[in-house]
Order: sequence, then C-alpha cells, then structure tokens
Amino acid sequence: MNVRRLIPAAALAGAVALGATALTACSGAGAGTGKDGKLDVMSSFYPMQFLAEQIGKDHVKVDTLTKPGVEPHDLEITPKQTGQLGEADVVLYLKGLQPAVDKAVAQSGVKHVVDAAKLTELEVHGSSGHDHAHEGGAGHTEGEEGHDHAHGEAGEDPHVWLDPVKYAEVAKGVGAALEKADPDHAADYRKNTDELLGKLTALDTEFKDGLKNTASKTFITTHSAFGYLAERYGLDQEGISGVDPESEPSPARMKELQAVAKKDNVSTVFFETLASDKTAKTLATDTGLKTDVLDPLEGITDKSQGADYFEVMRSNLKNLQKALGSK
Repeated sequence: MNVRRLIPAAALAGAVALGATALTACSGAGAGTGKDGKLDVMSSFYPMQFLAEQIGKDHVKVDTLTKPGVEPHDLEITPKQTGQLGEADVVLYLKGLQPAVDKAVAQSGVKHVVDAAKLTELEVHGSSGHDHAHEGGAGHTEGEEGHDHAHGEAGEDPHVWLDPVKYAEVAKGVGAALEKADPDHAADYRKNTDELLGKLTALDTEFKDGLKNTASKTFITTHSAFGYLAERYGLDQEGISGVDPESEPSPARMKELQAVAKKDNVSTVFFETLASDKTAKTLATDTGLKTDVLDPLEGITDKSQGADYFEVMRSNLKNLQKALGSK
C-alpha cells in the first residue's frame, strides 16, 4: 500500500445517520437562532467553515476560531473566543487536530456539537509511504526516528479534507446535523449538500484522471498532511516531518529523504503557505531539487493559490502533475 494504514479504511455507510450521531446532546427541538434569524455556527478552522458555508448558505452565520494566517495546530483560544463558542447554536470541529479547541468545546456547554472525526473513518499514516506496513500489521513504531506525530488518542491522521471522497463523507454528516439543528430549513440543507457532493465527486474524477499516468509516484512534502490523498490516488507521500508541521526532522530522516529522491526520481520538494519553508529549501539545496507549494488547506490567505477549497485543490493537482511528470 502506498501509505501505511493501521486502521482499515471502509466506505462510510449511512453517513446521514452518523451525522445525527455526531450531533451530540441534542434536544428534540431545533437550535435557537440569532437576532437575524440565522443559525449561528462556530467552526474550528477553514475546512469546517467551508462546509458550513456551502451547506448552510443564507440560513447560517458562520464564524471560525482559526483566523486566516494562523497555523491551526498551534491555535490558542482567547477568552473572547471561549465566550463566542459558548453562545453558538452549532459547533463544528474535528477532534484531535487542535487540542485547545477540543478542550474549549468540551467545556462550552453548547447543545449541538458536530465532531467531523466521527463522520468518516480515520487512519494512522506515517511520514513515509515506503515502510510497506501491511494492513493491520506491524510497521515502524510510533515516534520512531521522528516519523510519526500523533494526533488524537490513537494517533489518527486528521487531514481527511484533502481526500475529496472522505471530505464528501464529512459533508453528508454535516448536512444531516444542520437539518437536525434547524429542521425548518432541512430541505435547503439537503439540496445544498447534494450540490456540494456533486462538486466533490467531480474534483475526485479530476484527481483520478490527472494523476493516473505520471513518471513518478513519489512526492516529498514538509508536512505529512497528504496521506489520504496519496492513498486515494496511488501515490507515495514522503514527509520531511510528521503530521505536525512544526516538528523538526532528524538528520537520519533528511539523509533517508535524499536517498528516496534519487531512487524515485523526485523533482520537487513541497512546502506549505502557513508554515516555515526552511526545511524544504534545505533539502532541495542538498539534493538539487526544485521547491513548490502543496497546500494542506488549513486556512486561506492572500498567499493561497486560490480563493476557496476547490481552487486551492485544483492548484495542488496542477503542482503535483508538474512535479510527478504527468503524461
């Protein structure tokens, strides 16, 4: 398998039912709405914000705890944000990605809380796509040579939004949760969810077709955020660091990556817009490779190669095609 999978992947059945399950501690009545009659939705970071906006549209007022330009993994919640969180009708977050958010949500007392991590199957991915661990078998131990950086209780990789198929599973659950929180507009939420699913299916097809025939299947990136994407489209992700973008790679890992680059005809070292590109440039200089952006889409800024999720994902596709030698 192209990337290590310690938790078997499975097609998510009954995502609508899961959406209802993820909407915790709900009463029979719908959520209250703000003075403008809209459902107040607080999202933890951009991928959750985007879903709420796309599915809720005119019926929701969406805010986010992670402002543009802030690295989500390092987010600290301010007292003001804690207060805003407690006043929300619905909270949408991904447990395991942002410890400060997890703590604040647990203490918020909000009636309608949607955990996106419960809406799709999470897996454990290592930094290397070449460790050849078998399904359910033993691979490198967690933390070995700095290869793995745990998120959540079981060390699952939370970056599900970078796989359009898994993001669609989350979207289904979010749509169902908004229907339950605001039943008066359930038909609109259902319609908007279906429209979004159609766009995500089209994006999945673009990635399948665009990465089907490439000269290389291996890409190197500073942030091991692309395990689901790599697995979906038959690629090998080689992360300089783990799923935590700020972790420092060991000298042994840098040496290993130099060997991988030579063996697998890697042309490019990818970095991201919200974290330092120092390690990417160091490796590129040592190996004579180019650098380019592969955006984990944890936030949109003026440096992003696109104005929203779909535009940035298509930029990622173009950059991957160029780096891998699309035929």
